[in-house]
This record gives sequence, structure tokens and C-alpha cells, in this order.
Amino acid sequence: MKIKTLKDLDYKNKRVYLRVDFNVVENGKIIDEFRIEQSIPTIRELLSKKCSIILASHNGRPEGKPDKKLSLRPVAQALANILKIPVGFVGDCVGEEVSKESHDLKAGEILLLENLRFHEAEEKNNSLFAKSMARLADVYVDDAFANAHRAHASMVGVPKYLPHAAGLLMEKEFKTLTGLLEFPHKPFFAAIGGAKISTKIEVIKKLVKKADVIFIGGAMANTFLQAKGYEIGMSMTEKEHTKTAIEIIELAEKCNTKIILPKDVVVSSNMREEGEARTIAIDNIGKKDIVLDIGKETMRGLIPTLKSAKTIFWNGTLGYAEMKQYAWASKDLAHLMAIRKNHAETIIGGGDTTAFIEKMGMQNKFTFVSTGGGASLELLAGKKLPAIEALKA
Repeated sequence: MKIKTLKDLDYKNKRVYLRVDFNVVENGKIIDEFRIEQSIPTIRELLSKKCSIILASHNGRPEGKPDKKLSLRPVAQALANILKIPVGFVGDCVGEEVSKESHDLKAGEILLLENLRFHEAEEKNNSLFAKSMARLADVYVDDAFANAHRAHASMVGVPKYLPHAAGLLMEKEFKTLTGLLEFPHKPFFAAIGGAKISTKIEVIKKLVKKADVIFIGGAMANTFLQAKGYEIGMSMTEKEHTKTAIEIIELAEKCNTKIILPKDVVVSSNMREEGEARTIAIDNIGKKDIVLDIGKETMRGLIPTLKSAKTIFWNGTLGYAEMKQYAWASKDLAHLMAIRKNHAETIIGGGDTTAFIEKMGMQNKFTFVSTGGGASLELLAGKKLPAIEALKA
């Protein structure tokens, strides 16, 4: 499948409705500049072609009502600081004032609209709402990959009424993630963590058919260990999915894909910050133990495989990384991948993994860091994303 890109769109000297993902404000403060920064290449490209730009984004879940704490106003100043040019802001995304401000824009000027989700029509994909937004511009560019799995008015409605294309970020996300499954460089190593196997069943099954080695970490590993008969104590698990875990292991054997499970784990009797952490072999897990991270022996065992890999993909933290003492395995993997950047494709899946990498200040240490959480998982699972479908060539 191919999507329309900027190469397919006549956008020079045009008013561009640029859908971005600035879902970065909480309680009136910006908590994540990474997504803002990822939109900059597309914005600069449009500015270089003397476009005027109307930026549109959602933020949070205001349930169709204005909420000052979720206003995008702080983003206008943050963006202006990055671009070193003024960025206008208007307190709505439709209406007479918005229409006037949009049509008064001169080449090289930028206007940021207020939170799209302050109108319930956005999430309901209301056609009149989409038409109202489409009237603001000459062409539509979508750079909001993280929201590509949502059939909202600004994602699938507006492009029905305007010439349209994917922005540079959307194009890169789509090509990188689809390429991961279509033609990965071999050997291909994948590390899959996170809490639940249930949210990643289809992704893991896809990867089993493409990867050479898959390492299972996070609380998800507990379900696999339980399926193989190990005691996992009071650890988080999805007992109802032990059968699924066995099916994945059997599928991997058929596909000649190696599944690696932890050999040792970090446990505690509680999940408090002051909990006493111990590293033990998986066959020594007690009935009152809670598995909270992967042990160092397991992580050391991954080094030879990582050194030979030409593609490395990671989605999902390997432990209860919200607490420092249970983030060591995730930190180890991040550093091991960073070392391989010049020798392999190193790709970070979205969501919690991207947030973890940002917290470490390692966003630029990998070949690619996805901005999408649910969107990246659905794309990797082979599902059709509404916004991607709207951009099909």
C-alpha cells in the first residue's frame, strides 16, 4: 500500500491545513516537547514553499467542552521559540473569527487553532464540522500519526474536501513501521514488553513470522512463564491468556523463530518505592514474590544476539519502570540499542517506551522513535488505520 506524500501535492504558496499531534498539555503546562519537535521538519518544508499554515490538533479528553487546562495556547509560544518566528493563536477551531484569521494569513505566517476536541463533532466525525475546517485552507496535510487510528473529523473528514497528503512525519512513521514487517534487514531482533499480552497478541504473531529472535519482557513475561509451568507468585499476569502464550511459542517453533524468556528476575514482596528488591532465578520465585524487572544475567545473555542483529525493534518497557529500581533492564536495553545505531536499524515503538526514552534524554540515540502508541501497534498488527486509509494513493 502507498500513501500520498508531499511529492504528490501542489502546496506552494497555498494555505495549508496541517493536522499535527500536539497532545502535550496538562493543567496548562507542556509536559512533552518531543511531539512538537517531530512536527518541525514538515512545518519548515511548508514555510520554505511560502505557504501559510493553519495548525490543528487535539489535546486530552475534554469530552466536547472547553477546558482551560487543556487549551493549546501554551503550545503557540513553545513553537514560536523553536521556529524563531511568531505563531498566532485563535481561541476556537471553527467560526467567523477563525475563518477571518485563517484567510488573512500571509505567506510564511502560522496560526494555531484551539483544541479540536472542545467540539464533540470532532470525535463524532461530523461532516459539517469537517467542511467548516476544510474551508479554512487550500490543501490538507496530515502529520498526526499518533492519532491515525482515530476516525475523527480532522483526520478523515477534512481530506475528503481538500487535496491532501501525508506530512514528512506521517510518511516516515508509515514507511518505517510497514517496512519493519515487509523487508527488515536480517537478523531481526524484537523485544516486546509491557504489562499485557492481550493488547499485543496480533503484533507478536506478526513479528513471530518475520523476526529471527523475540525477547519477551515486562509483566507480559509472567504470563509466558506461567504457561510453561513456573511459579510467578503474586506477580501481574493474565492467566486467561496462558493458552495464547503457548500458541505463540508453538507458532515460533514452526516459523523457526527463537523466543527468549527471562532466566532471572527482580522480585519484591511489595510494589512500594522502599520495597526490598532481590534478583533470583525464575525457578526460585516464591508464592509471595512480585516480579518487577528482568535480571542482569538475562540482559547479559542478550548481548551476542544484539551485536549480530541488523534490525532491532523494541516496544514496551521490560519492568515496572515507573520506579527507578525496576527500570534497570529497560535502561540496559536502551543503551545496548544505542550502541548499535551505526550498525543496525534501531526502532523504538511508541507509547510508554517512547516516554521512557524521552525521560532518559535518548530520543536521538536511535534510528527511529515512533510518536504513536496505539497507532503503531495497530499498524504493525496489520490493521487498517482510518487516517492512513484517507491518504491512500
